[in-house]
Amino acid sequence: MSLMAEMRDAEARRSKAERKLIDHVLADPEAVLNTPIARLAAAVGVSEPTVNRFCRAMGARGFPDFKLQLAGELARARPSMARDIEPGDSGSHIAAKIFEATHASLNSAHNQLDTSTLERAVDALDGARSIALCGLGASASVALDAQHKLLRFKTPVVAHTDIINQRMLTASLQPDDCLLCISYTGRTRAITEVARLARPSGAEVIGLTAPGSPLAKACSMVLGVACGEDTDLYTPMTSRIAQLVIIDALVTTLALRKGADFADHLEAVKHSLAATRSG
Repeated sequence: MSLMAEMRDAEARRSKAERKLIDHVLADPEAVLNTPIARLAAAVGVSEPTVNRFCRAMGARGFPDFKLQLAGELARARPSMARDIEPGDSGSHIAAKIFEATHASLNSAHNQLDTSTLERAVDALDGARSIALCGLGASASVALDAQHKLLRFKTPVVAHTDIINQRMLTASLQPDDCLLCISYTGRTRAITEVARLARPSGAEVIGLTAPGSPLAKACSMVLGVACGEDTDLYTPMTSRIAQLVIIDALVTTLALRKGADFADHLEAVKHSLAATRSG
């Protein structure tokens, strides 16, 4: 497990001092890289030996090694595909850069993922009367992928990729429904308005979007994805992969939560598809 993922693990048992240090580091990890141990200890309100014990608990040899590992993770989490691809690049160079950027995007999404929010989102999906998925443009394909996977469950699910249908949907939502709004930038006005229109219904409105974005602020729960991709110039690529992986994490966790009895239902779903395949 990466250092950032280790700190974000909501299920790990932490002391009060460790939790304070984790909150401080996650709030601004870049700043910690340039902070001496004495200043960090004073800012958090703990002793320097406590900081060193915390670093060792995180798998580092001490505070300098902790900062070195943190710097490495932050560097790997900064995809630079849009900046690095040049007009003269060959196909092999472009492919290599896109694969590298996608790997960095996934690392960044993993490090930022709040596992406690993931569990809350699974709770909402598990208890929902119905599930609606909304996405526009490049995010529409993510919504359709989520629909394809959630159709294996017994809860009614539908993906809406048309803004008129999305707005009409908000009028019929009930408190035990769940709405997942998908937008990488979170700045698309239409999808943000859908989330705002849905909130008075009492339905759980989950945003799969950039933390702090207008869409994030309009939702009741946010699964943050902020991978640094310039979608103003390029069609979303690496960010879409990160969104799809988070959908996979949601669906897999939901399936495991259903227990062994759910396996019979999945077998029935597979059986219904048998006639569509040759051989």
